[in-house]
Amino acid sequence: MTEARRATLRDIAGALGLSVNTVSRALADKDSVSAATRAAVRAEATRIGYVPNSLARSLVLGSAMTLGLVITNPSNPFYAQLISSIELGVRAQGYSLLLLVTDESAENEQRATEALLRSAVDGAIVVPVQDEWDHWRRVRDSGIPMVFVNRDVPELDNDMVGVDNERGGYEATAHLIAGGARNLLVLEEDLPITTTADRVAGFRRAMADAGLEVSDGSVRAVPTKRYDSLALPWQPEEAYRVASEVLAEGNRPDGIVTGNDYFALGLLRALAELGLGVPGDVAVTGYGDHPYAGYLQTPLTTVRLPAAEVGTTAVELLLRRIRDRGSERPRKILIRPELVVRASTAR
Repeated sequence: MTEARRATLRDIAGALGLSVNTVSRALADKDSVSAATRAAVRAEATRIGYVPNSLARSLVLGSAMTLGLVITNPSNPFYAQLISSIELGVRAQGYSLLLLVTDESAENEQRATEALLRSAVDGAIVVPVQDEWDHWRRVRDSGIPMVFVNRDVPELDNDMVGVDNERGGYEATAHLIAGGARNLLVLEEDLPITTTADRVAGFRRAMADAGLEVSDGSVRAVPTKRYDSLALPWQPEEAYRVASEVLAEGNRPDGIVTGNDYFALGLLRALAELGLGVPGDVAVTGYGDHPYAGYLQTPLTTVRLPAAEVGTTAVELLLRRIRDRGSERPRKILIRPELVVRASTAR
């Protein structure tokens, strides 16, 4: 059996009576080649199944034409949309994407940094775990530009693009207060990350602006690790359990802010089992505006996150950093989320 041979630039050149150099420039969209020649070269490349040799191209260009993307949890709807936005953006610029998942594990994150270094990527977009950061310093010092997404590592003074989560927490809380709630509770993730801390800071600021007290029990942590499946770290049943415990204490809130829409699901069940109406007895807000939020029996007021805009901005910032290494100070870009008001707060 004859082994299939990979199509080459020389094959295209021979078929069209052109030089290999002209074919190469045509495929690279160089201005020195006419539009008609470029079209003919592309048509012949498609006909014979020519695929560029990425290794050879990287040697010529001095670039792997590959970007790394390190994500904590791809099943999170925000990150799923973020991945899609980033992949679309890098593909439009001729880059490939290397996806690495850490599952909120510092050990997995260190493995991811080793993979980035071995792959010699041109740059990386990173959602850091935030437990440790020395390995990210190593990546940066190796000459690989990085953009952190949604979580910052202040010690590194690096580019960062994310959601203004402090604003999101503030607007959700202020909305409940404007609707008459005075005894407010927060159900938040138990992860020690800036995303959670910023939302809680927004809650505290809104309460202070309204002259309301924040007691020790006003912020309750909900376990987020699903040990039987790291791909699904959020548990409505854990929010249900924590909410049931809080409501059994007797000091029942009239407004509850949840750190994500999954927690709101568990909370709504706990309230229903106690015969408490939403929003009549307790007004509830979520966070994330996941696809089901508007289709619950009581549609959920929540904070919509600009995942696509975050992804697009991160790609633009990283590519600019790759082109103009060290030419400007690191940038911190926060994009404002949107409060989407539905029936769960419409008293």
